[in-house]
Amino acid sequence: MSDIKLLPLAKPQPDYREFIQAVTTRYEPRRPRLVEYLMNPPIQKAIMALLDRPWVDIHDHPIHEQRGDSDTKPAPASQDRVKAHYDNFIQMWYRLGYDFVRMELSMNFPRYNRPGGDQGRTYSETARGPIQSWEDFDKYPWPTATDADFFPYEYVAKTMPEGLGLICCHAAGPLEWVDMLMGYEFLCIALYEQPDLVRAVADRVESLVGGYIDRLLQVERIIAYFQGDDMGFRTGTLIGPDHLRQYILPIHKRYAAKAHAKGVPYFLHSCGQIHDIMPDLIDDVKIDAKHSIEDAIAPVQEWKRRYGQKIGILGGVDIDKLTRLSPAELRKYVRKIIDDCAPGGHFALGSGNSIPDYIPVENYLTMLDEALR
Repeated sequence: MSDIKLLPLAKPQPDYREFIQAVTTRYEPRRPRLVEYLMNPPIQKAIMALLDRPWVDIHDHPIHEQRGDSDTKPAPASQDRVKAHYDNFIQMWYRLGYDFVRMELSMNFPRYNRPGGDQGRTYSETARGPIQSWEDFDKYPWPTATDADFFPYEYVAKTMPEGLGLICCHAAGPLEWVDMLMGYEFLCIALYEQPDLVRAVADRVESLVGGYIDRLLQVERIIAYFQGDDMGFRTGTLIGPDHLRQYILPIHKRYAAKAHAKGVPYFLHSCGQIHDIMPDLIDDVKIDAKHSIEDAIAPVQEWKRRYGQKIGILGGVDIDKLTRLSPAELRKYVRKIIDDCAPGGHFALGSGNSIPDYIPVENYLTMLDEALR
C-alpha cells in the first residue's frame, strides 16, 4: 500500500452538513464527499488492524445488519462488549474520511436461509418462504418495533466525534421483506394467483417497519435515512414495474414522507436495471439520492446525466473494477469518475454497491485516497 499516503487519517475533519449539501444540491465541495452503503466484517477487521484496534466480535449486534435470520440466537453480548464493538465501528468511518456513520439493524423476521460456504454466510431461500398461505400468515411470529433494540443507534449517536452524522435505516426494504417472507418464486406466482395475500404481507411489513422507522427517526444526529431495497437485476426489475407501483413504491413514498417530515433526506439503494421506475422514484416517491450503480447496466456518468439534475447520485465505482483493476489503473478510473461527475454537485463518491470481503483492501483504500487527494 505504498501509494496510499493519506489513510488512515490522523486528523479527520468530517462535515456532515457539507456532505448533505453536496448530495442534495448543486454545491461542489473542495473535494468529492465519500459515501458507502455497507462494509463486510472481514474488511472492517482489516481496517481495525490498520488502526491498531483489537477486533471485537459480537453476534446479536452484527456490525452491518441484524436481520433475525437464524433459528437459534447466540447469547447476547455484554453491553461493554457492544460498546467496544461500536467504538471501533465509529473510528472506522471517522478515520477513513467519511462524514457519517451508516448503520442498519432490523426487527427479527424469521425466514428461510441456505448455508453459503465460508464466513458463516447464508443466502435467502428463493423457492419458498415461511408464508405460503393465509394460515401461514396468521401463525407467523410477527415482530414489533417496541421489542427492537435501539441501543446501538443511540450509543453511536451520542459517542461519535463532532462533525459526524448518523445515516441509518431498517435493514432490507419492503420488496426484500415480502420476497424473503414469501420466497421469490412463490411471490411471482402469488402476484397473479393470490394478490390478496401479497397485499396483506406487504401491508403488514409496511406497518411494522413503519413503526420501527418512527422510533428510529427519534434518535439524535440522524442526517439521512438510507433505505436498501433491491428491485432489479441486470436487465430489468425483479417483478413487473406495474406490480412495483401497486405494492412497493407506495410504501417507499410513505417512508420517504416520514423522513422528510423529520427534515432528513431519503436515499435509496437498489441494485439492478430499474430505469423503468426511476421517474416514479423521483417524482412520486421523492427520493433525494440513488445508490447502486453497475457499469454493465449504465456507468455512473450516464446516471448523472439522466438524473443528476434532480437527485443525488451516490457511489459509482463499479464493483468488478474495484475488485480486479490494479491500484494504478483504479486511480485513473476513479479520477475519471470524479472529473465527470463532481461538477454540478448532486454527487458523492464510493463503491457502486458495497465493500464485500473479496475486494482487495488496498483497492478500497486506493479509491478513498484518490478522492481525498
